[in-house]
Amino acid sequence: MIVPVENEIELKNVTKAYGSLMAVKDVSFAVRRGMVFGLLGPNGAGKTTLVNMLTTLLKPTSGSAFVGGHDVVRAAARVRSLIGVVPQENNLDRYLTARENLILHAKMHGLPPSTYHPRIDELLSLMGLTERQKDFPNKFSVGMQRRLVVARALVHDPKILFLDEPTTGLDPQAKRMIWDYFLSLKGKRTIFLTTHNMEEADFLCDQITIIDHGSPVASGTSSQLKEMAESSWFYEIEVDGRSDEYLRAFKRLPFIESASLEDGTIRVCLKKEGSLGRLVEQIDLRDLRRINSRKPSLEDVFLKLTGRRLRQ
Repeated sequence: MIVPVENEIELKNVTKAYGSLMAVKDVSFAVRRGMVFGLLGPNGAGKTTLVNMLTTLLKPTSGSAFVGGHDVVRAAARVRSLIGVVPQENNLDRYLTARENLILHAKMHGLPPSTYHPRIDELLSLMGLTERQKDFPNKFSVGMQRRLVVARALVHDPKILFLDEPTTGLDPQAKRMIWDYFLSLKGKRTIFLTTHNMEEADFLCDQITIIDHGSPVASGTSSQLKEMAESSWFYEIEVDGRSDEYLRAFKRLPFIESASLEDGTIRVCLKKEGSLGRLVEQIDLRDLRRINSRKPSLEDVFLKLTGRRLRQ
């Protein structure tokens, strides 16, 4: 069965169960060709399980999924020929050098040396690994191993990329370099990205679905999702010490929808306009350093929908 060509990835009522545990529950959505699609959610939300089904590593308990127009169960080999995968773990062969890891992957996809050697040279240069190509991965930092895993996924120039937390462990400069490369692929390749990095999703994704407890809770562009929280009122509060104490106190207030502490700043969402004065009354003014209003973020949307932070 072939799905419509405009949808590069399509899920129809997909469920994955492990006994009584439902890792993914009746999920349906489509990813159009050339799109960067983001699947957001906290650890344990079902993101990796979905990726494993779409990349043929797991079979759905029920429902159907198509990648490149091919059923992931009935045409698994054809699906694997179309995709590149950056898994969550750095699963490199530690007995092969960096270059040998890439050569092995190229050979597994049937590429001739005349094709894969120039491609590998290009990718090693892009990832800043040319000078280390003869070293073994266990001599690399976590960030360098991550860059090599990304390079490996790109060796055979796949039509569809699955990126499961692709920039975990990278320093900001390396992260931005890889983001820019993925951005350059927009319209040329379809990218399916899972992340709990809000900046990454904002920067890269055309369309985002937020998932929690195995089920989608919201979908749309970044701007559309943020609009879901615009009926709430968001503030950042800095105090001199006692941040944890104030956070606990704020969470008990009936007019507070959510409150969290991030990098020493208390972030609160009020349930209705006009409650700021009541909030300020709870603060010893000798402790108050700053209070600012702010626009809602993707993380605010998730808090509003689920009551917990994306990074939990």
